[in-house]
Amino acid sequence: MGSGSSSVLDSYDSCFEVAPVETAEQLTAAFRLRYQVYCVENQFENYEGSPTGLEIDAYDQHSLHSLLLHRTSREPLGTVRLILPGACPGAKAAGLPVGEICPREFIGKKSPLPLERTAEISRFAISKRICCRTVGRNAGAPFAASHGITGRIPYLSLGLMQAVIGMAARAEITHLCAVMEPSLLRILARLGIHVTPLGPMVVWHGQRQPCYSDIDRLLARIWAERRDVWQVLTRDGMLWPLNTDITARHREPFVQRLTSIS
Repeated sequence: MGSGSSSVLDSYDSCFEVAPVETAEQLTAAFRLRYQVYCVENQFENYEGSPTGLEIDAYDQHSLHSLLLHRTSREPLGTVRLILPGACPGAKAAGLPVGEICPREFIGKKSPLPLERTAEISRFAISKRICCRTVGRNAGAPFAASHGITGRIPYLSLGLMQAVIGMAARAEITHLCAVMEPSLLRILARLGIHVTPLGPMVVWHGQRQPCYSDIDRLLARIWAERRDVWQVLTRDGMLWPLNTDITARHREPFVQRLTSIS
């Protein structure tokens, strides 16, 4: 993106705001939005198990939470949580859900993850119904179109990933893991956000892919390939300073590819 990239974050901020959950009211809003996505729109969870209209589980008290807000209306459009290591003491794999799904890959001798610095991305939720009702079909379209992003969900996903990076920084987390829908992985890959598979696909509310990332390496590759996306995810490096040693190793082959194309 070069020197003109300073407008990218401003453009995103004109449409959306990432808000760390710090009050009981914000936490209730996150649980209510999760209920809308996980119980109503997709029915991943049981209606009867959430009679209050809030989707809550045992990992919430050991997690950091964030909301994605529509800038004008202040309506929550999405939410995500970061389950911290030690979430369920005594359980396998630092008490994280992914460690129960693929324990051999997660805690075996060849595991790529430092368990004490690894957190799990969870309840990555965007409500299509609320988006349509609150901000209309074209909300954020100027930003998306100007940065080569098609569809509402991809550019909203940028805000939730920014929230993840911010929460990881506050908790001094260095590695992330998740169990993601293949469609979400494709969306993230189009934005230059590439993760590493952790074992084979599993059946978990449908087909899902366990995966992980070293945050420094993840962001270095994004910086090299999609500077505009990196700027939004890290708030231009304020949330997570760039690891220049790793960035140099990613930049060299990327520059070589550009040279060969030109």
